Amino acid sequence: MAQKVRIGALASGGGTNLQAIIDRCLDHSIDAEIVLVISNNPEAGALERARQAGLPCRCINHRDYESRESYDQALVDALQEAHVDLVVLAGFMRLITPVLLDAFPVRIMNIHPALLPAFPGLHVQRKAIEYGARFSGCTVHFVDNGVDTGPIIIQAVVPVLDDDTEATLAARILKQEHRIYPQAIQLFAQGRLHIEGRRVRILPPLTPPDSALTNPSVEVPGT
Repeated sequence: MAQKVRIGALASGGGTNLQAIIDRCLDHSIDAEIVLVISNNPEAGALERARQAGLPCRCINHRDYESRESYDQALVDALQEAHVDLVVLAGFMRLITPVLLDAFPVRIMNIHPALLPAFPGLHVQRKAIEYGARFSGCTVHFVDNGVDTGPIIIQAVVPVLDDDTEATLAARILKQEHRIYPQAIQLFAQGRLHIEGRRVRILPPLTPPDSALTNPSVEVPGT
């Protein structure tokens, strides 16, 4: 049996994406195991999810550190002590510094609830609705030193409906986040992700459907 990828998960909130990854590890649909969960928030639901699953977890509170760099060094020390192969950001609400990036080059993933490069940053569902976008979605990407600017691994698309609110669109996107984040981890575990410039090539490639999405549907006269 191939050795499983050792995941270190960083989370700040409720941890639903963390739970999706936990579930896929437990049902063996991805070749990975979570060896450490860290939160900067002692009240994070992600920590309770980790405890319920019997996973090692720690709160490393950023408020106890004088700088972002010193905090990230504490993260690096904990992750390296756990012999982590891949760091996944699962709702980790902090900007990370080169201290962490340099310790895990091209081994940090994040999921963002928009179709990057559109709408980086925060409040992205509200931005999509206010802009009048017809589609939104989510993106798993490798992390670099920008804000949601790293090479894109996989994306999922959902329609923006006329009566959507920020909450309803976010809920529709979240379902897709739970699908594609574990898949991105599995592609990493299989050694199939290859970065060429800004592009992540999946080898052998996954064949996308030869079809287009339209919202609203295109009506052809006479049909």
